[in-house]
Amino acid sequence: GFDDYGSECDGIRITAFLDAGQDNLTPLGRLEKYAFSENVFNRQIVARGLLDVLREFSDNENDFVIVMETVARMSEDAEPTVRAELMEQVPNIAMFLHESRPTFPAAFSRYLVPIVVRFLTDPNNQVRKTSQAALLVLLEQGLMGKGDMESKVCPVLLDLTTPSSDDDYKIEAVAIMCKLVTMLSKDTVEHLLLPRFCELCSDSRLFQVRKVCAANFGEFCSIVGQEATEKLLMVRFFELCSDSLWGIRKACAECFMTVSNCTSPEVRRTKLSPLFISLISDQSRWVRQAAFQSLGRFISTFANPSSAGLLFREDGTLREVSKCPPPTAAPPCSTLVDRYATAGQGEKGTAQTLADSSSAPGSAIFPASHSDFAYALGGQDHAACSPGPNPHLETQRRGGETRGAREPESSEDSYNSFHYWRHPLPDISQDLQQLQIQGPSQGEAGWDSQGPATSTQIQQVLDSLQSRLDDPDVQAQVQVLSAALKAAQLESQAEEEDRVEAHQSAFISQESAPQLIESMEELQREAEPTTSTDRRLHASACFDICACVTDCSSPQNVIPQQLLDQYLSMTDPARAQTVDTEIAKHCAFSLPGVALTLGRQNWHCLKDTYETLATDVQWKVRRTLAFSIHELAVILGDQLTAADLVPIFNGFLKDLDEVRIGVLKHLYDFLKLLRAEKRREYLYQLQEFMVTDNSRNWRFRYELAEQLILIVELYSHADVYDYLRQIALTLCSDKVSEVRWISYKLVVEILRKLYSSGADDLGLNFTNELVARFCHCPKWVGRQAFAFICQAVVEEDCVPMEQFAQHLLPSLLGLSSDPVANVRVLVAKALRQTVLEKAYFKDPGSVYAEALEETVMSLQADRDRDVRFFASLDPSRASMDTAALI
Repeated sequence: GFDDYGSECDGIRITAFLDAGQDNLTPLGRLEKYAFSENVFNRQIVARGLLDVLREFSDNENDFVIVMETVARMSEDAEPTVRAELMEQVPNIAMFLHESRPTFPAAFSRYLVPIVVRFLTDPNNQVRKTSQAALLVLLEQGLMGKGDMESKVCPVLLDLTTPSSDDDYKIEAVAIMCKLVTMLSKDTVEHLLLPRFCELCSDSRLFQVRKVCAANFGEFCSIVGQEATEKLLMVRFFELCSDSLWGIRKACAECFMTVSNCTSPEVRRTKLSPLFISLISDQSRWVRQAAFQSLGRFISTFANPSSAGLLFREDGTLREVSKCPPPTAAPPCSTLVDRYATAGQGEKGTAQTLADSSSAPGSAIFPASHSDFAYALGGQDHAACSPGPNPHLETQRRGGETRGAREPESSEDSYNSFHYWRHPLPDISQDLQQLQIQGPSQGEAGWDSQGPATSTQIQQVLDSLQSRLDDPDVQAQVQVLSAALKAAQLESQAEEEDRVEAHQSAFISQESAPQLIESMEELQREAEPTTSTDRRLHASACFDICACVTDCSSPQNVIPQQLLDQYLSMTDPARAQTVDTEIAKHCAFSLPGVALTLGRQNWHCLKDTYETLATDVQWKVRRTLAFSIHELAVILGDQLTAADLVPIFNGFLKDLDEVRIGVLKHLYDFLKLLRAEKRREYLYQLQEFMVTDNSRNWRFRYELAEQLILIVELYSHADVYDYLRQIALTLCSDKVSEVRWISYKLVVEILRKLYSSGADDLGLNFTNELVARFCHCPKWVGRQAFAFICQAVVEEDCVPMEQFAQHLLPSLLGLSSDPVANVRVLVAKALRQTVLEKAYFKDPGSVYAEALEETVMSLQADRDRDVRFFASLDPSRASMDTAALI
C-alpha cells in the first residue's frame, strides 16, 4: 500500500496500488481495500487517481459500474479532505464520461450529479467551495444536461436561498444561481428562478445577497426579455440603485447598459435616463466613477440602425444598412422642400391653412426650376437607399396643379438620402404660399415668383413652429428654414447700406440662387467616384453636403440632453480630480459608440470634445483615439472625415510610438475611406513610419509591412513603384527575420500590382533591382531572401511565368552552388516544391527543363544533409517550415 510513502509520492504512478501484490487480490479488490482503508492518506490517493482507475476498467462495463459505485460510496467519507479530493476529480471524470457517453450514457447523471448537488450543502467550507467550482466547470463545458439542471440543481439552490436558510449557504447559492441563469432556457428561468431572484433583490438582512443580485442583474434581464424586465425586474432595479450601500449602487451602474438593452426606447428614455443621472450625481465617488465609465455604453443603447444608417456585422465591422442604387437608378428630385409631405396636419390650424392655400400660386424658397440644387443636396448616389416607400412621401405639383395620388414606389423610385439619415422633412411650401397671400396686405413685399423672400418672412414661419419643437419632423423643418435664413442674411451684407438700415432684413435674390446651384453642382462633380474604392465613399457624400448647409448648432433629440451634457463634461479637468484620473480615457474609449448613436448629422455635438481628447496630455487618451479613428471615419463619412478627422490623424502620425501604433494598425482601413486625391497625400508620409523612438521596436516595422500589403491596392501602379517599392526593399533587409519574412510578401504584392496593371516595364525594373540587391548581396541573408522571394512569386502567380523564367530563374539556379548551406536549402525547396510543379516548367519541351533537372540532381547530391532532404522531398507531402533557417 501507500503506508510507507510520505508526501513525496506525487512522482509515482497513482494507480500502482492496482498492481498484483502479495495479497492475492484482484485489481477491484485492491481498489476496495485502499478506497476504504483506515489510513486517510490511502483514501486520498485513491480519490486523486479515480480518473486513471476509470480508464483501467473502461473496457468492461460491469467493472466500470463497480468503480462508479465505489466512487459514490467514497463521497460519503467522513474525512473532508477525501471528499474535496474526490470533488476536484469530478470535472475530469465527467469529461471522460462525456467522451465515452455512447458506452456509458447514464453514468454521469446517475452517479456524479447527485454527489455534486449533495456537496453544495456540505458542512465543510472547503468541500462546498470545491463543489461550487466543479459545478460551474460542468455548466460552462456543457457537460450537465438540461434535465439535471432543472430537476436536481435548481431545487437545491431554491432551498438554499429561502429566508430561513443559513447565511453562508444563501450567499453562495445566489452566486451559483446567477451564473446558472445564463445556461438555462428563458422559460425555466422565468418559472423557477425569477420569482426567487426578485425576492433576493429585496433581502433586507444580507447586503451580500443584494450585491450579488445587482452585479448579475443584467444577465437575468437578458434571459427573461423585455416584457418580464419591465414588469417584474425594473422595480427591483430602482430599489437597488437607491440602496444605502454604495457598493450595490456601484454594481448597478456597472450593469446599466445590459439592463437598458432589455427595455423599450420609451422606458429607456423616461425612466432609466433619470435614474442614471442620479447615479452620476451620487455622493459616493466610487459610484460616480462606475457611472461615468458606463455612460458611453448606456448612451450607445439609444442607437437606432435605421436612423444612424450603420449596423455591425457579426465580425464586429460596421456596414451600411442598405446599399445605394447605381447613379442612374433613381430619378432626380424636384426641390428640397417638395420631397417631403406635410407635418402636423392633425392640428386644426395648420390643416385649415393648408386647405385655404392649396390652390394658391407661388413658389417655395427655391424656385422649382432649380431642382438641380436640391438634387445636389439629396442626390441618389450619396447615401444608402431607403428600405421601402416612405409613408410620409407624396407626389406634389405646383403652379395650380392638383396633388397627385400617392402610389406605391419601388425601392429605387422612393430613394432619398434624407430618408436614410433622418426623419422626413415636412412640406413647408403651403406655409410659404400663405405668407405670400398675406404679405401684400401687411405692406410687405409679396413672395411671388419674381420677388425675393425676406428674412422677416422666413422668421415668421420659424416663430409659428416654435410651439411644435417637440416633434422631430418640425425640428428638421426648422433646420432647413434656419439655413435659408442664414443665406438671406449673408446676401443682405452685399446690399447698399441705406437699404439694409431701411428694411432690417435680407433677401435671397434670384441672382444668388444660380451661383449657389453652380457651387453645389461643382461639389457634386468633384464627388463623382473614380475608382472602386471611391465608389464606396460616394455613398455618404450627400449627407455631408447637407450638413454644411444645415445649422450646426441645431439640438439633437436622439438621446436625453442631460446624458449628452454629462458625457461632454468628462473632458473637464475638474472631473479628473473629483471622479477618476482616467475619466478622459473612458470618454475616448466610448466616443465612437456615442458618435454612432447620435449619427453623423449630430457630429457637431461631439466635435469639440473629440478635438479636446486628441490634444490631451495623457498619451493613453490619444492612443485610445488613434486605435478607433478608422471606425469613427466610417461613422462620419467622407466629407466630415476629411474636414475634422484628417487633421487629427495627421497629428497622431507625429505623436509618440505608443500613439502612432494605433494609427498604423488600421492605416489601410482609414486610407480607404478617403478620396483618391486626399489619400495620395499620405504617400509622402509612409516613409516616416520607418523611424521609431526605439530602434528595437521591430513589431512597429512588422505592422507597417502588413499594412502596406493591403495598401498596395489603394494606389496606382506608378505610385506603388515610386513610393512603396523603396520601403519594401528596406524592410526586406531588416535585422529581424520576422520583419523580413512579411516584407517578402509585400514584394510579391508589388510585383502583382505592376504586372496586373500592364506596367511590364516597371515590373522588369523592379525585378532587375531585386536581382542586383539580393541575389548578388555579399551577405548570405540577402541571397537567401532572393530564393524565398522567387518561391513566393511562383506560388502566388504574380508574375507571368515567361517573365519569371527569363529574368529571375537564371539567378535562382545560380544560387544552387552558394557556399552557405542555408541559401542552398531554400533554393532546393523553391525548385522542388514550387517551380517544378508549374506546368510551364513540367513540359518536356520547355527550354528550361534540362537546366532545372541538372540543378535539382546536383542539390540531391549536396554535401549538406538538409539540402539533400529538401531537394529529394516529395512535393505532395506537406511543406516543412524552414523559418529556423532564416
